[in-house]
Amino acid sequence: QVQLVESGGGLVQAGGSLRLSCAASGSIVSVNVMGWYRQGPGKKRELVAQITNGGRTNYADSVKGRFTISRDNAKNTVYLQMNSLKPEDTAVYYCKAQRSWPLYDYWGQGTQVTVSS
Repeated sequence: QVQLVESGGGLVQAGGSLRLSCAASGSIVSVNVMGWYRQGPGKKRELVAQITNGGRTNYADSVKGRFTISRDNAKNTVYLQMNSLKPEDTAVYYCKAQRSWPLYDYWGQGTQVTVSS
């Protein structure tokens, strides 16, 4: 089992910044990919960014150049630095940990990000 706890969400004006954190605990040695997803009002959950154990990153086109995902292995924590925020970034942001074998996804409880125009 892997437990994920997100923090750092809040209300920010357009153009502002926020940093989300996801602290992982439990059987984290089995996790090979960590990621951030979001679900806006009336929308499907979508990938925002992900990072592998080797540090390889992948971003949604809509956040490239504005968001940065990183990890601190010593703290078992993944971060999402969000800059130049736009109202369309408003969503509940979820942290996901992917176990490599057997394949399984663990999810955090989500943290609300609201960007006002």
